[in-house]
Amino acid sequence: MIYLDYQASTPLAPEAREAMLRWLADDGFANPSSTHKAGRAAAAAVEVARDQVVALLPKGGRVFFTSGATEALNWALLRGAEAMPGGVAGLSIEHAAALQCLERLNAHILPVDGEGLALAPDDALIPDGGIVATMLVNNEVGTIQPVADFAAAAHAKNSLLLCDAVQGYGRVAIPEGADLIAVSAHKIHGPKGIGALWVKDGVDLPPLMFGGAQEQGMRSGTVSPALCAGFGAAAALAADRFDADAEHVDRLWSLALDMLPEWTINGDAGSRYHGNLNVRREGVNGLRLMSDAREVAFSLGSACGSGSGKVSHVLRAMGVSEADARASIRLGWGRYTSEQQVRGGLQAIRDAARLQGVD
Repeated sequence: MIYLDYQASTPLAPEAREAMLRWLADDGFANPSSTHKAGRAAAAAVEVARDQVVALLPKGGRVFFTSGATEALNWALLRGAEAMPGGVAGLSIEHAAALQCLERLNAHILPVDGEGLALAPDDALIPDGGIVATMLVNNEVGTIQPVADFAAAAHAKNSLLLCDAVQGYGRVAIPEGADLIAVSAHKIHGPKGIGALWVKDGVDLPPLMFGGAQEQGMRSGTVSPALCAGFGAAAALAADRFDADAEHVDRLWSLALDMLPEWTINGDAGSRYHGNLNVRREGVNGLRLMSDAREVAFSLGSACGSGSGKVSHVLRAMGVSEADARASIRLGWGRYTSEQQVRGGLQAIRDAARLQGVD
């Protein structure tokens, strides 16, 4: 299999796997809340990981481990709305984990243009004393949003800015200005089942769960040293390899564009993360393309929405027709993708398109 679906998940880094094994072994099973020697050692591992994760985020904030970014976004929006009752707003292209919360909170849905970029903040739609959700890198088309502009607009009205940085964390610089940031380990070659919510110092967010006072009293429940260690190691590796990973991704982006000259890019070609290429071709049926090129792992959009039969809400928010949305595919690559894999995968996709009569 040629794996070109890095937005859905990334391969586990060997360094992250090694960091986890210590806490999966016979002598590493202790509860990090226990006060004996083994428990204190486990707790220390959690704190080392916390420092590694926060190192890729703005200064002046705390990281709370969660089961993933979905939990972090739900926590920030649903519990945050209790503390900041002035209203909620968010982009129409947010991930479903945020968008469904926004809909539940009767939020103002903020539009984007045809290139998948947020329009300039409309003061009339920015809540006063509430929360504004603005993702950093869109998970379906890769466009980079003007988070700093929305943070300034939110702060001007005493609101908080929540940033879904899942697709940008460890890949692009995290802009200053956010008050809450959600991240996930398995998008940066860490394990699944763990993410984090970064909370700016001075922000009073209600606890998510009660029961044991773990995570500084904010999220009760036994913390997994193994998952934390894997996340921390992946974050540290992302920091060390930041420039090298970016250069590699750019090379693969250029190669892909050379191989798909007849395909139209969905989303702005400049303001985007180059590890995400969302393209369409008239006459192509994306779902059939996945079947005919089954040796290549790619997607039609968010993995969370696959199987629903619905077209991408992101593409529709951009004004892409339903026919063009169904002719679109998402390709993703990263650190462990070779040029040979990109060539082989894209050639298989081109061959599959020819089976549909698209030359």
